[in-house]
Amino acid sequence: MSCSVYLGCWVHTSSVFFARSRSKSLTPPLKTLSFPINSSIPNRRRRGIATVSAVLTREDKESSSLDEEESNPKPTFDFKSYMVQKAISVNQALDASVPLKEPAKIHESMRYSLLAGGKRVRPVLCLAACELVGGNESMAMPAACAVEMIHTMSLIHDDLPCMDNDDLRRGKPTNHIVYGESVAVLAGDALLAFAFEHIAVATPRNVHPSRIVRAIGELAKVIGGEGLVAGQVVDISSEGNSEVGLKELEFIHIHKTAKLLEGSVVLGAILGGGSDDEVERLRRYARDIGLLFQVVDDILDVTKSSQELGKTAGKDLVADKVTYPKLMGIEKSREFAEKLNEEAKEQLVGFDPVKAAPLIALANYIAYRQN
Repeated sequence: MSCSVYLGCWVHTSSVFFARSRSKSLTPPLKTLSFPINSSIPNRRRRGIATVSAVLTREDKESSSLDEEESNPKPTFDFKSYMVQKAISVNQALDASVPLKEPAKIHESMRYSLLAGGKRVRPVLCLAACELVGGNESMAMPAACAVEMIHTMSLIHDDLPCMDNDDLRRGKPTNHIVYGESVAVLAGDALLAFAFEHIAVATPRNVHPSRIVRAIGELAKVIGGEGLVAGQVVDISSEGNSEVGLKELEFIHIHKTAKLLEGSVVLGAILGGGSDDEVERLRRYARDIGLLFQVVDDILDVTKSSQELGKTAGKDLVADKVTYPKLMGIEKSREFAEKLNEEAKEQLVGFDPVKAAPLIALANYIAYRQN
């Protein structure tokens, strides 16, 4: 099994919270000041100077402590290692969840696309959200796998001749090129159905059943006729339509891309035991990074080569699809992406900064990725 992860450009890996907390709490180092005490000064004046000296001594100690903190800063969050380790865990869980069995062809087709690599952003978001609200990886791993199964289904179907008609995905021939259209459709269907079964059956018993039911309902909603499917339908119908504006484009991207990212984060928060307030704050974070993901995708589609992307570049332009660069231009699209990134990270203020570090880094990664 391949555990390769296309991690792209690693930027902004340290926690913004750490940077902000240092800037607010650390004062500039205090200079050491010495006042010579003259023995001829009257006792009353000596006591005053001694008091000043005592204060300065305390300030010197505080300064020394601050200097030590600055010279020995807290270790920054290693986003690359985090992503690699989480991706390995996810890949192992995915490999175990869909074993080869009869009928062999359909399971081979499912595994071909499911285990084809990729950044595993959605399952990692699910795990990070779970851990942020106090849960652990095992509580959300089945849901993380389910989200990736559904994402894989959407890619298999999206690549079909009746949809985007693409023959390259993650640097490999698409599923229907290898197994044929009929098997590709069925492989996607099987992954979609199994995703819900996997959450229901494999989620550990220390997660309350009510949370599992809530998670399943949430996932169904974000991919159905009011979620991912809605975005796909409007996207297809908008091809070649010159009257599509920013409002319609935002609807497409929020539903086609952002909804599944939203589901990934919200499922993790629900299964990890998050409060209603925590779940909703993470939902807003996810909506921002979900839209951010698609804005960046639109930019990359017109600025990168097929080799760099691992998929066919420029296909939106060929299909005459409406994109952010087409409506706003490249620079305005980049400014919008930066705004979404900042708004997403604002939703994490108030959470434990150490536990929030992966979600902050993931937002930055989505904003500055190169493939």
